[in-house]
Amino acid sequence: MQSSAELPGVPNSFQHLWTPHRLVYIQNGQQPADHECPFCLAPSSEDQQALIVHRGHHGFVLLNLFPYNSGHLLVCPYRHISTYDLASAEEVAEIASMTQQAMRVLTSVSNCHGFNIGMNQGEVAGAGIAGHLHQHIVPRWKNDSNFFPIIAETKALPRLLGEVRDELAAAWNQVG
Repeated sequence: MQSSAELPGVPNSFQHLWTPHRLVYIQNGQQPADHECPFCLAPSSEDQQALIVHRGHHGFVLLNLFPYNSGHLLVCPYRHISTYDLASAEEVAEIASMTQQAMRVLTSVSNCHGFNIGMNQGEVAGAGIAGHLHQHIVPRWKNDSNFFPIIAETKALPRLLGEVRDELAAAWNQVG
C-alpha cells in the first residue's frame, strides 16, 4: 500500500482505503419511495416486529435495522418530514426528550461509555432514508472499534436485535 504522502492531492497522515464499490450507492442512491418509507410503516406494526422501543405523542424510538453497534437507536417523528427545520416545536421537544431518555436507558442497560448522536439530512449528507427525519443514537464503549466492517465485510454485534429491543423497551419507563 502506498503511503498517503505518495498519493495525489494534499498529503496527510491518513492511510486511504479505496472503496470503488460505494460509487454505485453514491450515484444511484437507495432511497425508498415515500409510500414505502420504513419510518412511516413501522408505527402501524407491532412494536416487537417493528423494533419499536417507545412510542410518544409526536414520535417514536426504534432500533436501527442495520446498526453500527448493539443498541443503535433511531428517534423519528411520526410525520413524514425530511429535515429538522420542518419539525414543529412539539416534535423538536419530544425528539430531544426521547434522545435524553434513550441515553439514560442505554447507559443503564448496556453500561456504555459514550454516544454518537446525529442526523444526516438529505441524500447528499448520507441519510439512508432521506425523506423521513431521524436521529441516530449510537452507544459506544471504550475499545469498541474494530476493522471487521472494512476488511471482512462483517459487523460484530454481540446481541440479537429482538433481545436488545425487549430489554430497552422494558427499561424505558424504569430509568429516569
